[in-house]
Amino acid sequence: MPAPPQVFDRRAVRRHRERAAPGLSGYDFLVGEVAERLADCLPDIKRTFPMALDLGCHTGQVASVLKGRGGIEWLAQCDLSPAMVSRAPAAAGPRLVLDEEALPFADGRFDLILSVLSLHWVNDLPGTLLQIRRALKPDGLFLCAILGGGTLGELRQSLLAAEVEVKGGASPRVSPFVDPHDAGALLQRAGFALPVVDTDRIVLSYSDPFAMMAELRGLGEANAVAERQRTFTPRAVIDAGARHYFQNHADEDGRIPASFQIITLTGWAPHESQQQPLERGSGQTPLSDALG
Repeated sequence: MPAPPQVFDRRAVRRHRERAAPGLSGYDFLVGEVAERLADCLPDIKRTFPMALDLGCHTGQVASVLKGRGGIEWLAQCDLSPAMVSRAPAAAGPRLVLDEEALPFADGRFDLILSVLSLHWVNDLPGTLLQIRRALKPDGLFLCAILGGGTLGELRQSLLAAEVEVKGGASPRVSPFVDPHDAGALLQRAGFALPVVDTDRIVLSYSDPFAMMAELRGLGEANAVAERQRTFTPRAVIDAGARHYFQNHADEDGRIPASFQIITLTGWAPHESQQQPLERGSGQTPLSDALG
């Protein structure tokens, strides 16, 4: 099999998370909010998940909000960054440093695998989803939130316009994200049953683009695209980008929005007890009756 394209520089992803870990508590609002929303899904599912994995745990935001939901008795917390893992709260389970692209777990190990805003930095997302599905017990649940293609659209547009204006061309400065329409197909390709994809939009407000970009760095979400420009951005591009941002997106109070599209993926490891589609051609009601 050919190696997957290296869209992201995984060493840069790890380096950014290492730098962000000591001060993450000052910038983790988005991660904490999404973790709370994901954990809030568990009480609606009428079963328990004793053995769970938090994949890409940051500094333990998922563990901090679970509060007994889902009947979790044992939680492994894992992250690409040792500095992140070392700051995760102690729980009834190990804290591990690992690469999400190469999971070390045996098949059928977990009842539940959660992941909050980490897997959008994975190069081989189909391969990672396949490994996750294999690590689940039959009828185990995968619950994940990743950033979608609508994320940071305002910043993307502003930087593109600025570089075209100043340099006559553009380089990749904002990460490419998964399109929601492709997410369900990725779950099916990995062998998940009953896949569900939901999208939500969280809009944060900032005094200026520089405050927004500082928060992205503080969150460990700086640009890690493999083909990114490696030299310092000229001041003229930065100034032009800020001007375009204010001109096209600022509200009446002079503040700017930053949009984050959150894609929630839900899938189950196959099991004979799950709902199954009827055999093709076995329907008893003519389509003409349904359409009136």
